[in-house]
Amino acid sequence: MTIIVETKNLTRSYGSTVALNSLNLQIPQGAVYGFIGPNGAGKTTTMRILTTLLLPTSGEAWVDGYSVVGDRAAVRRSVGFMPDFFGVYDAMKSWEYLDFFAASYHVPAARRPTLITDLLSLVDLTHKRDADVMGLSRGMKQRLSLARTMIHDPALLILDEPASGLDPRARVELRELLKELRSMGKTIMISSHILTELAEMCTHIGIIERGTLLASGDVATIMQSLQPHRVFVVHLLSDVARAAELVRGAPHVLDVRLRPEAVPPQIEIDVDGDDRAVGELLTRLIQGGAVVTHFAGQVSDLEDIFMRVTQGSDYGGTN
Repeated sequence: MTIIVETKNLTRSYGSTVALNSLNLQIPQGAVYGFIGPNGAGKTTTMRILTTLLLPTSGEAWVDGYSVVGDRAAVRRSVGFMPDFFGVYDAMKSWEYLDFFAASYHVPAARRPTLITDLLSLVDLTHKRDADVMGLSRGMKQRLSLARTMIHDPALLILDEPASGLDPRARVELRELLKELRSMGKTIMISSHILTELAEMCTHIGIIERGTLLASGDVATIMQSLQPHRVFVVHLLSDVARAAELVRGAPHVLDVRLRPEAVPPQIEIDVDGDDRAVGELLTRLIQGGAVVTHFAGQVSDLEDIFMRVTQGSDYGGTN
């Protein structure tokens, strides 16, 4: 597995405030890495260091093998950064905006027209090629900004709160665009404090709070480590107390809870076994005379993970 981002004891202080506290993380190539944390947790500070816009107080970080301290020019060639604000570009058309940044990255003038056309098509803004940039909607500005991060074909895209302020349709469009970029082989690091934005697109996550990384890795592994047992919900048309007795004490059953007030009546079973053990529980219920209409495991999501890991306290600080 190739690691495209790595930090070791990365620390950043602002006076007496520690924004990052010995951050150690790795992002594999091709991942969509969701960087999750409340406002002020240290997400933006981390991203600014990885894009060489900010120097660490101590520690080190590498992007695509290049040091963010010792080889800043190479890092900038490897990264496309989309900050959480668009900026002001008065009297500039969409194609001029992209042309300006292409020139800044020393893209040859002969290549720029075709490159700009391709990028506008990628983000579905061909029809806004000659539109004034500041007259675009918030969603269109975000897509144009994303096109700009691609102008020099970087290996890594770092997107800071890209869905902030977007309406539901624009968020869906952005999510689909990010999936397409991943299919093109791009590694994407995306920050957010709104977990539903990341749930459907991330392969890996990092959870940060008060400058400290609390968990990091692929989603499935983190879910398994935080919830070593599974919870199965059983809907019944027969007596719930009788059904509970059929499975209570069975191998791999940790707990059984009755929910007779639910419609239809239910039981919840905590299981620490594999799929075979789960199948044997269903068999035990049916052979014991329980009338089962639904038998399924509860699925944890990013909100569950976040609530399990973080303290949930409100605080101020630097992003």
